[in-house]
Amino acid sequence: MKAVQLVIDELVKWLREKVKAAGAKGVVFGLSGGVDSAVVAGICKLAFPSNALGIIMPCHSHPEDEEHARLVAESLDLDIEIVDLTPTFDTMMRSFTIDKSRMAAANVKPRLRMTTLYYYAQNLGYLVVGGSNKSEFTVGYFTKHGDSGVDLLPLADFVKKEIWQLAKHLNIPDIIIEKAPSAGLWTNQTDEEEMGFSYEVLDEYILTGRADEEIKKKIDRMYERSRHKREFPPIFRK
Repeated sequence: MKAVQLVIDELVKWLREKVKAAGAKGVVFGLSGGVDSAVVAGICKLAFPSNALGIIMPCHSHPEDEEHARLVAESLDLDIEIVDLTPTFDTMMRSFTIDKSRMAAANVKPRLRMTTLYYYAQNLGYLVVGGSNKSEFTVGYFTKHGDSGVDLLPLADFVKKEIWQLAKHLNIPDIIIEKAPSAGLWTNQTDEEEMGFSYEVLDEYILTGRADEEIKKKIDRMYERSRHKREFPPIFRK
């Protein structure tokens, strides 16, 4: 990656251009307490000092997540709103008659967050900014129509190690940078444990093509199986 400050300047310029082109006034994004959302918050605050809004959306979440999200907001002097989605999630779960798989239920959470972000965006005339990075995007480690349901993806060409570099340069608190990455889908869930390999290994393969043969096969398989997440739905042509 080129000089970090230069990259940040380019990201800020890009955000401003995209928002202006859409005739929007600012940006809204989820603030989860993780490093990806923290970097999004930092860049958005630089791009739109008075028109950047972070939404904290607990949903059976660990209390630490909200604490860390608030810490990020304080460090950036960021405007926030808190929307507790737990009652909404519980109501939905009670209304379903089909057996509930753990993953299907977990994926409801990011989709509720997407709906919440667009509610605020439409009311304020903002665009929704997502925090998916290239590492997650490559293997499909995101929820379709959930955390991928956004208007702008400023970090989707940066692997995870580059996200950490950006975070340090944006003065994101160390506790956020050093914590184990997690989508917060359930208690004690971590990205690397669920994927079956580390971000270091994944980033190395994305950037250089080097990895253990079994890991290569697994990543390639995950890429192919998640292809539909990165594309528009197929359209029947008459």
